[in-house]
Amino acid sequence: MESDYWNGMLLSDEEDSMARSGYPAEFRRKVLDLLAAGRGVSDVARDLGISDQTVYNWRRQARIDRGLESGLTSGERAELHAARRRIRDLEAELAIHRKAAELLKGTTSPKGDARPST
Repeated sequence: MESDYWNGMLLSDEEDSMARSGYPAEFRRKVLDLLAAGRGVSDVARDLGISDQTVYNWRRQARIDRGLESGLTSGERAELHAARRRIRDLEAELAIHRKAAELLKGTTSPKGDARPST
């Protein structure tokens, strides 16, 4: 019955393509709990059908989050990702405004007042 629980925790192919990490946070926590209980990385990975490297990555990130290793915490990583996304969106918006200003350069205003743009 335990394998049914773990299989239910894995995402379907459709859900996996939509999620960046591919596994729910609860599943990752359960994997880390198994490691804390003394199970080996290879055993856990093989039993759950995930790669050893994935388990090592999750374990390292958990150690960073607890302050046991240096690196970006999950919160800092999420904040940095959001900031980069915001910068990318603002740069795209700025490019649109610059293109619009270039296209409108030298046109007349709606009131018929011809004032060249500087």
